[in-house]
Amino acid sequence: MFARLGLVCLTMVLAAVPGRAEEYLVHNQAAYARVSQQVEAGDVIVLANGEWPDFEIVITGKGKAGNPITLRSQDAGKVILTGQSSLRIGGEHILVSGLVFRDGYSPRGEVVSFRRSKQDQARNSRATQIVIDGFSKPDRYESDYWVGIYGKNNRFDHSHLSGKTNKGVTLAVRLDSEESRENNHRIDHNYFGPRPSLGSNGGETLRIGTSRYSAFNSNSLVESNVFDRTGGEVEIISSKSGGNVFRGNLFLRARGTLTLRHGDDNVVEGNVFLGSGDDYTGGIRVINRRQTVRNNYMEGLRGEAFSSALAVMNGVPNSPVNRYVEVDGARIENNTIVDSRRVAFNVGADTERSAPPSNTSFANNLLGGLGGESFLEVYDDISGITFSGNRVLQGGVASELSSIEQGATPMERAENGLLYPSDPALAAIGAPRDLKVIALSEVGASWYPKPGAAQTFGASGKTIHVAPGEGGLVAATAKAASGDTLLLGPGEHVVSRSIAIGKTLTFKGAEGDARSTILFARPYLFELREGANLQLTDLVIDGALAPDSVGNSAIRTTTFPIQTNMQIEFDRVTVRGLTVNKSFNVLSLGKSAFADRVTIRNSSFSDISGAIVSAASETEDYGQYNVEYLDISGSSFANIGGPIADIYRGGRDESTFGPYVKIANNQLAAVGLASTNGSGASINIHGVQTAELVGNQVAGSAPFRVVHTVGTPKTAITNNQLAGTSTFVLEELNYEGEHRAKISGNVFADEGAQ
Repeated sequence: MFARLGLVCLTMVLAAVPGRAEEYLVHNQAAYARVSQQVEAGDVIVLANGEWPDFEIVITGKGKAGNPITLRSQDAGKVILTGQSSLRIGGEHILVSGLVFRDGYSPRGEVVSFRRSKQDQARNSRATQIVIDGFSKPDRYESDYWVGIYGKNNRFDHSHLSGKTNKGVTLAVRLDSEESRENNHRIDHNYFGPRPSLGSNGGETLRIGTSRYSAFNSNSLVESNVFDRTGGEVEIISSKSGGNVFRGNLFLRARGTLTLRHGDDNVVEGNVFLGSGDDYTGGIRVINRRQTVRNNYMEGLRGEAFSSALAVMNGVPNSPVNRYVEVDGARIENNTIVDSRRVAFNVGADTERSAPPSNTSFANNLLGGLGGESFLEVYDDISGITFSGNRVLQGGVASELSSIEQGATPMERAENGLLYPSDPALAAIGAPRDLKVIALSEVGASWYPKPGAAQTFGASGKTIHVAPGEGGLVAATAKAASGDTLLLGPGEHVVSRSIAIGKTLTFKGAEGDARSTILFARPYLFELREGANLQLTDLVIDGALAPDSVGNSAIRTTTFPIQTNMQIEFDRVTVRGLTVNKSFNVLSLGKSAFADRVTIRNSSFSDISGAIVSAASETEDYGQYNVEYLDISGSSFANIGGPIADIYRGGRDESTFGPYVKIANNQLAAVGLASTNGSGASINIHGVQTAELVGNQVAGSAPFRVVHTVGTPKTAITNNQLAGTSTFVLEELNYEGEHRAKISGNVFADEGAQ
């Protein structure tokens, strides 16, 4: 009897004691699959150090508060997920840490997803010290998210996301199910590294919600993150839901703005924006109801319009969910904006966006623009905004805002590195003196290095000498490393096979009378591939040996998608004799290729049947384009069949920055007259956002053609001298009224000044 009673008591004691947590070290996917089916609260799965190719990880289960189910690397950063890999987290109280995604892309719509399926969404779970580095889909226009957060009460922190080159948000909070709303997610201490211009909508770094679900609150906290050179599109952060807080984040040379795109009752406070004078760097864009923008600091920002340091937008009356709800009840207080190009009210005002802000307070802000430039601009009615206690230190102020106090005052840098007025009487104006600027060392995975500056031409310091003759240039290029310079000796260099470029290279010829000439016997001389950057200086490129093939081009991009953006430079280059067929281009940028910059300076082009720069392959009118900056200056063009620049950006999307085109101080003679030139122009720019056609001398050529499509394009056609050339062809596709180009100082030999 006593023995039986003792057995019963022992059984009761064992039942009251939780099972001992287990730690499983797994070395392959099969072992992981077995272990992941049996884990319980407190258990730990450890992935062995090494490369794990094509691994679609799924982790789910029921952990407990303080006793989660854990998946981690054996050593932080030493488990590398490559190929087609992904991570899905379901269940509750799951912790994942220490993984690196690199050298591949997700086969799914997300790299890291806080849901296993629509029915199994993560709750009270955390992913920390996750690295996703360049893990982009090969086609830049195939979309995915790198991180998708669903469910409730999840945290994504101390992670490193850098180098996304394809379409889609870097990190997205989704509200497409009831259980994902009012979610209280926390996104903190992450490093969002460089994201290059996408050349299309869909390049946001962080988005919370979508237009469809923007009436719901997300209640997400985005705190103490760094956004470093994130420039995919005009919205760095796109808040498309309500109740979110954006606090204590640092934006470094980030192109675009933190945009309150949809949703109400959001708070933006204590953030720091440092633009360092880079183009399109912006601050905060305000839309919708009851937004609070306070205690933020902005310096060195050069954006305007949608990417202004501060943009308060006009709305659409009775706006549908996908357009612009008017600003109502905003509080914009105690912000500092210095050394910045623009603060703008009623941005986007037009016949559709006709509802000005109302019930809005703009108070105690310290504002400093650029000397000699317009700074505070107004585009519509501001009677619904109350202004009080503001101070403008520098920059032009719209007449409607003349009551704002203006005047310079001495400024000094505090220990946090930010500027404040020396005058104690101004202590209550602008950002607080105790504003914390988060350091780079506080964000991301401490064990993973943050990227430095992009590699420049000649960065290696190594020079490879190439003697004239046949085959030498091809062999030397194959041996060259990124950043090298190939120095071509004087004489003829014959290229019998096309040269593939997949690195940063400079080709430099001999200076003086004895020039280095490249003749090529293939349809193209250079093919630009993944990772390509090309600089040509002091060279002659001659097409005398080229065969007659469809699509001839001295330089072209590969027919395969290219993830990375490229730079192409010509300086003191002569290109001649590209006449073997009817459309022989100098440079052709193909579909899904994107150049950050194309620069042509001090160069000469003659007897070419096609275009000099053809960047017009994305014609589907999705707002995509092929080049961000095009600069052609100080060069001559004679007997060119096509235009010297053929640039196309279609569609009506307003989320991108460019293209920016500058064509200045060139000489054009007999340009654009070929029957195969479909544009009928010597310069053909369609949808370009900023254009300067200045100081060119044009004789016997086709006219300039400028087509405006969307946004607020800025085109200046000034001080050109034209003879035997028709007047400019100007079109507006989505704007009623006269063409918006500024035209002055142009002289037509037969017609006088225009």
